[in-house]
Amino acid sequence: MSVLLDCDTGIDDALALLYLCSQPHVELVAVTSTPGNVDADQVAANNLALLQLCGRGDVPVAIGARAPLRIPLVTTPETHGPQGIGYAELPTASRAPEARGAVELWVEEARARPGELTALITAPLTNFALALRAEPRLPELLAGVVIMGGAYYYQGNTTPTAEWNTHVDPHAAAEVFAAFAGQPEERLPIVCALETTERIEMHPEHVAALAEAAGCAAPELVLPDQPEGQRSTASNRLVKHVSDMLRFYFEFHRHYDQGYVAHVHDYFAASVAAGTARYAVRTATVHVEVDSPRLIGTTVADYRELWGERPNARIVSANHPQEAFAELIGSLASLARMVG
Repeated sequence: MSVLLDCDTGIDDALALLYLCSQPHVELVAVTSTPGNVDADQVAANNLALLQLCGRGDVPVAIGARAPLRIPLVTTPETHGPQGIGYAELPTASRAPEARGAVELWVEEARARPGELTALITAPLTNFALALRAEPRLPELLAGVVIMGGAYYYQGNTTPTAEWNTHVDPHAAAEVFAAFAGQPEERLPIVCALETTERIEMHPEHVAALAEAAGCAAPELVLPDQPEGQRSTASNRLVKHVSDMLRFYFEFHRHYDQGYVAHVHDYFAASVAAGTARYAVRTATVHVEVDSPRLIGTTVADYRELWGERPNARIVSANHPQEAFAELIGSLASLARMVG
């Protein structure tokens, strides 16, 4: 399994990246950085630092666009922290991003390895839209595409109707779905939208289970009655950083009356791309609203061909959270023991 990851790291993006690094059968071909949760330079810095933490200095990291296609960039420090990784303080990476840009990297790799690469995008679709402009054959060259984004028959998490990634760059999302219209069903992107990713709801006991499985010397307690901003003292450095990231994320969700939980959307998308998740999909034609000020970024799915338009997506309709967390904890614990 060879994966090209594009992300806007982001706490749940960070978990997705760590998860991919923990999978022996996954070749992480490159990580490209799109602005979203934080700006593109900070995204790249986070990606480099996380890869260094995992001992994966072999994976190229590139920066792509620095703003959405047509609208100003909006970031979300209140959700992920000013650096995008919550309370975690990762050592600065010893290497810099690639000289070549994200679009150049995507196109070169896809052309060199037709039918081999799975694209995983857990960010606004800016870089992927630009790559499709540069190489319109990407839908045929890629083995598959997995996208985290959108909300269908479900409340948005950024506006009443819009999910974060599509709201940040709705024009890019519209271009991407248009590019896949009429492709064979097996080539349509798999879309992990809020109605299934919000089911992947992390709780403090998951952090405790990770620390125990990683062999930490003491229990790792991230609890709602502890002071906000308390830092981990875990004996394992990967567990420590994951704990510090997730504490910030738990606190954010509580501030918005969702409970002391964390929706780790991007990990689920990563498990779909890695082939380790069990899920079901429904084929649909996706429309992304780009004109209405109140509805911009809203995604609508026509499952019944009422528009008479060709399908352009396969939207995940069912998943299995308990299985997902067993997989995440076991896999991350193995990586944690390896890196110490």
